[in-house]
Amino acid sequence: MRKIDIGEFQHAVRIAAMVRAVATPLAALVVLLIAAVVPATAQDRGGTYSADELVHTGHKFFGTVSGGLATVIEEAISRYGQPNGYILGEEGGGAFVGGLRYGEGQLNTRDRGRTKVYWQGPSIGWDFGGDGARTMMLVYNLPSVNALYQRFAGVDGSAYFIGGFGMTALVADRIYVVPVRAGVGLRLGVNLGYLKFTPNATWNPF
Repeated sequence: MRKIDIGEFQHAVRIAAMVRAVATPLAALVVLLIAAVVPATAQDRGGTYSADELVHTGHKFFGTVSGGLATVIEEAISRYGQPNGYILGEEGGGAFVGGLRYGEGQLNTRDRGRTKVYWQGPSIGWDFGGDGARTMMLVYNLPSVNALYQRFAGVDGSAYFIGGFGMTALVADRIYVVPVRAGVGLRLGVNLGYLKFTPNATWNPF
């Protein structure tokens, strides 16, 4: 067995200390980088929108008629929670007992950005007149953009009105779409029908 010289031993100790001195800050730096990146990625993937964010966006979108918007959005969040998407758009339609509604807008999500969407649908019931309005739709439990392209039926008892704004709820496959509309002539008939979302415009409401 080779005898270890005391000088060689001291030299080895110094090298080990240098390695530890370099490795410790590097390991700490790697841990900090992982901690900084991973939470941001997780938050952006399907992240939700707070009431403050939605009210701020809605005020800019609806303009001077947005007085009762905050109360309606707070009511929606108290019922369904925070949405992980929302649509800003315009729609128009008319009805005499039976009616039709057409609209187009932009779906906003944290993980997929912005996507152009269209919607159409029939309605039946005590539904008369015509309207055209800006619409903000809160979208809940949306797993992907493609999951929006289907028919959403009205939820019984979901109608809510205050301060010139109205809210109803539509559902399909545990995905909720909650349209928030401004104006006096709000039509409730869509609550008794459905909306069909499509990636392209179409005149076929069925």
